Amino acid sequence: MGTYTLQIFNGISVSSILMLAALGLAITFGLMKVINMAHGEFIMIGAYVTYLIQNLFMAHIDKSLFGLYFILAIPASFIVAGFIGLVLEGTVIRHLYNRPLDSILATWGVSLVLQQLARSIFGAPNVDVKSPGWLDGGLVIRQGLQLPYKRLFIIALVLACLVGMFVLLYKSKTGRRIRAVMQNREMAECMGINTRRVDAYTFAVGSGLAGIAGCALTLLGSIGSTLGTNYIVDTFMVVVLGGVGTLMGTVAGGLLIGTANTTLEFFTNTSLAKVLVFLLIISFLQWRPKGLFNISSRSLDE
Repeated sequence: MGTYTLQIFNGISVSSILMLAALGLAITFGLMKVINMAHGEFIMIGAYVTYLIQNLFMAHIDKSLFGLYFILAIPASFIVAGFIGLVLEGTVIRHLYNRPLDSILATWGVSLVLQQLARSIFGAPNVDVKSPGWLDGGLVIRQGLQLPYKRLFIIALVLACLVGMFVLLYKSKTGRRIRAVMQNREMAECMGINTRRVDAYTFAVGSGLAGIAGCALTLLGSIGSTLGTNYIVDTFMVVVLGGVGTLMGTVAGGLLIGTANTTLEFFTNTSLAKVLVFLLIISFLQWRPKGLFNISSRSLDE
């Protein structure tokens, strides 16, 4: 029972990262109807930013302050990934609105370019990021059951990001503009909202969230140029299952996929568990094609 409990906890921590990565994807897809196959590379960017800050602290900062590098890496990952996302939106994505097939091909090409660029800069082998000392060890629940501090920190970080996104989307003028454009772009334009600007900074925020997910992933293992590729399929599954553009749907979809995958792995094996999760999602979408939650809106002719 203790082993299974630990497996479920590990599944929730991985689900948290999927939520974070999927949240940005859900918002940008819901807003611009662009299928961004390069979204996984923003996860990779966030991970490599963390790696660079670690090396900077090792080379130029006193060793007693090394544990602070990860605190600095979180906002740095968000800013760098968000800036690159803003550049990508302004140069490529803006020409692909409401063109899903073209967006798949174009962003897939961008993902390959970013992966090769990472290989050229950092090399092909994976690199390791040393976690700060204050995340070593774990919380002992009882004998034989210990929850690692790293995974507890990941869950807390994701919860903080979810709260921040809730405040942005539902408690601010910017969030009202984003939701207005997602529900009815034409009407939002008629009301004087600069939809072009909303698209740009929303895509940047979504890319920044993926960067934070990459920063969190450095606590779980080594990183490489194909890091994002390992998560992009699961991220899209979270978006489709939860419902495009909804905060609650992203949370529910991430939890369901993460815990279901962990549970099925416990009773079967990794490959079979993936297949079963796919089959369950396909079966569910046959019954409810819009996902668990969806944004309801009224058309102009109503």
